[in-house]
Amino acid sequence: MSLNNQHSIGLVAAIGAFVCWGLAPIYFKFLGRVDADEIIGHRVLWSVALLGLVLLIRHGKSVISHARIKPRTLAALSVSGVLIVINWLIFVYAVNSDRVLSTSLGYFINPLVSVLFGLMIFRERMAPIQGVAIGIAAIGTLYMTLRIGQFPWIALGLALTFALYSVVRKIVDVGPMVGLFWETLLVTPLAIIWLMLLSGEGRLTFDPGQPGMAALLAGTGLVTLVPLLLFAAGVRRLPLSTIGILQYLAPSLTFLLAVFVYDEPFTFDHAITFGSIWLALLIFSWAGWHRTRRARIPV
Repeated sequence: MSLNNQHSIGLVAAIGAFVCWGLAPIYFKFLGRVDADEIIGHRVLWSVALLGLVLLIRHGKSVISHARIKPRTLAALSVSGVLIVINWLIFVYAVNSDRVLSTSLGYFINPLVSVLFGLMIFRERMAPIQGVAIGIAAIGTLYMTLRIGQFPWIALGLALTFALYSVVRKIVDVGPMVGLFWETLLVTPLAIIWLMLLSGEGRLTFDPGQPGMAALLAGTGLVTLVPLLLFAAGVRRLPLSTIGILQYLAPSLTFLLAVFVYDEPFTFDHAITFGSIWLALLIFSWAGWHRTRRARIPV
């Protein structure tokens, strides 16, 4: 397959992933009476079961050889698995505690963190004005911290965990489906133990006698699987800087949901912080477009 085709596939996959993530709060709002830790346990279990089924259907008797990976890769995927589970937990907690706007802020910051990691780890080039953009975003985040008097741990936690997850997945030489299968499989024992503890304490919500709620909890596997597979396919085919820019599609949708659908308060302080992030993204995107345009002009 040509390089252009690979790039196009990666672009479509990444856009699809971020649209799914941007609309995800709609789904998890239906699970509002379920604690975030139980939801994450079900996300892990149903995701790994669904992935295993898909791999079995696609590869049949050769599924074991297809899914075999090296110990070094296994160690890296254990790290990415922990990172994505922490990210899920923060996100679901925020949605269920009516702090969807904080998740939007986190995923607006995330692209700039990804670009910063791309610069430091992968030596991706960045124009000086793009460094200014990252500084503006940092100032906006600091402003929110000082004005509210509370560290924005939800926003920064989401941004850092997902940016680090992107780094690990980019350097691991494994296919998106196999990688995601091992990520979830490696944390499955923890999910099982935790759900058993909840059951023992009588706090488990999942009940086959309530098919509606049981179906919603089981559906977290599909809600988790589809965008992660799309993202994994995209991040393997695109520069991390491109992934960073595309990522603000998700928080844009989440922002609209938080303010116009769920009626979360959007104060003057929020406007200053979000305005700083949006300005930073605008500057960064313009600089990237300008550099690409100059590179295409024949000398």
